[in-house]
Amino acid sequence: MVLENFIAFEGGDGTGTSTQLALLRNRLESGAGRPPFHCCFEPTDGSIGRLIRAALRGDENLLPETVARLFAADRGEHLYGPGGVAERCARGELVVSDRYVPSSLVYQGLECGQTLPLSLNSLFPQPELVLYFDLDPEVAVGRLQGRAVKDAYEKLDFQLRVRERYEAILPDYAAGGSRIERIDASLSVEEVAGQVWSLISRLPIMGG
Repeated sequence: MVLENFIAFEGGDGTGTSTQLALLRNRLESGAGRPPFHCCFEPTDGSIGRLIRAALRGDENLLPETVARLFAADRGEHLYGPGGVAERCARGELVVSDRYVPSSLVYQGLECGQTLPLSLNSLFPQPELVLYFDLDPEVAVGRLQGRAVKDAYEKLDFQLRVRERYEAILPDYAAGGSRIERIDASLSVEEVAGQVWSLISRLPIMGG
């Protein structure tokens, strides 16, 4: 099932998804005649999401399979909890999430194998649009060097595998009904923002 009015930003660490989400939020807030919208992210800032972030920082020693299950639980609350993604989309809001199911299929798939993440996420709806931020992993990891807090995934060897997995799973995800658009994340922040806006402005909810 495809959830209309729902957009997911996807890509490896350091590809700029969080920066672009903030810029998109500012643009939507500043424009008259825009639809109601909601910007969000996974892991969420709820109790399950905070536990996931602690595990990724190394503050909690959890099995990869446990982390995969936590991501799915956090996603269920994100989608179906009060004021969640499904409720907002149904009432005509544009919802944009920084990361969604493809991230689990890539990251948790690399950590604990494909079977468990596929099973845990098989019933979640697909976004209407997935924007895949593509960037050479060496460049992406270089962008991360200034971060005060790094997580377990922010290493070059892992990010090289992340990019390979995205290339492998996105065609299958497209076959499920999502529109997949590739963003050249090597461009300037302003140029990337222009690509993002060009694609989002064509959606039916935007009058495109």
